[in-house]
Amino acid sequence: MWKVFASPPPRKEHAPNIINTINTRGTAVDALIALEDGTFFRGRSFAGEGETSGELVFNTAMSGYQEILTDPSYYGQIVTMTYPLIGNYGVNPEDVESRRIFAAGLVVGECSRIPSSWRSRWSLPEYLEQNGVMGIERVDTRAITLHIRDKGAMRCVISTGDLNPESLVEKARNAPSLVGRNLIREVTAEAPYTWPEGGMPGAEFKVAVVDCGIKTNQLRLMQQLGCECRVFPCTTPAEAILAEHPDGIFISNGPGDPEGAEDVAAEVRKLIDSGRPLFGICFGHQMIALALGAETYKLKFGHRGANQPILDHRTHKVEIASHNHGFCVRGEGLPEEIEVTHVNLNDRTCAGLRHREKPLFSVQYHPEACPGPNDSFYLFKEFTELMRSHDG
Repeated sequence: MWKVFASPPPRKEHAPNIINTINTRGTAVDALIALEDGTFFRGRSFAGEGETSGELVFNTAMSGYQEILTDPSYYGQIVTMTYPLIGNYGVNPEDVESRRIFAAGLVVGECSRIPSSWRSRWSLPEYLEQNGVMGIERVDTRAITLHIRDKGAMRCVISTGDLNPESLVEKARNAPSLVGRNLIREVTAEAPYTWPEGGMPGAEFKVAVVDCGIKTNQLRLMQQLGCECRVFPCTTPAEAILAEHPDGIFISNGPGDPEGAEDVAAEVRKLIDSGRPLFGICFGHQMIALALGAETYKLKFGHRGANQPILDHRTHKVEIASHNHGFCVRGEGLPEEIEVTHVNLNDRTCAGLRHREKPLFSVQYHPEACPGPNDSFYLFKEFTELMRSHDG
């Protein structure tokens, strides 16, 4: 077994604050995680070698690491899993949520080398290496989580080559920030496509989907509810989407700063003006809010996990929901025509909106889960009911 010890406070000549992971089995420590504030953590690579950078965040889910890795909303981020043992049920081709891994790296306490599941096709180290993504273990993930909660999510570099703390801290400070960046252009589909493949004869609804970094389970759930989806890159003009005469429009999740995607918000405004039923989640929720004149801001450390409590003001019920976002819609000072429908009970942030007159609504969290509970599935049903009752 291995244990984690925090080193004594550094002497004055050591600028960074060092937190060591000591391996009592004697294996050499061969990886370093350096943060832009000067803090760094030692660990060991269990997948890949080299160096990568991104915003260091944490996720509190106990399972679902495969879905998390393949969620495009994590593009540009290095994910720390707070649950201590990751990889114990392996990886399979059915549970991927997009075409590849989008997270820039994975940090865990301990990686399981021997997966135990009849569905497993690869171990987690094999899967990461196949996709060219670094994985670091034997790290005090509790210390990382507490540090991010105290200081906020920040840029970091992980390396197995350059193990000089001062050098890596400087690289972290020079890494690109997520603020102001339009990342959805880098994760969206290259061309329009239909889901399910080949179409859906007899589908009750034709849904136009704006892909800002969509997860596959969103499409699966809409298919279950009788929707044939035509998925468009986020760069598609509103006129081209409306030319398909959809029964409704869905705007997906995605990575980065919503205010860095002003061009997409402008097209969403046109989609809203069309009067068609519209549903947005996560980044799509933020796009709708910006298009209607609301504001967004960066959260200190974001919401990432499968256990966030959400209050629905309309029913006074509480649902447990899956989250993955670092930015949020400002709930104060909203235009009069927008009503806050949901709030996050952990910090009272805005988690859902609807228009008082137009047929549209949105939520900040992930009702499709994967990973996470199914409490919020009713929102997809509300979307289909909105399309069914819409008079055109």
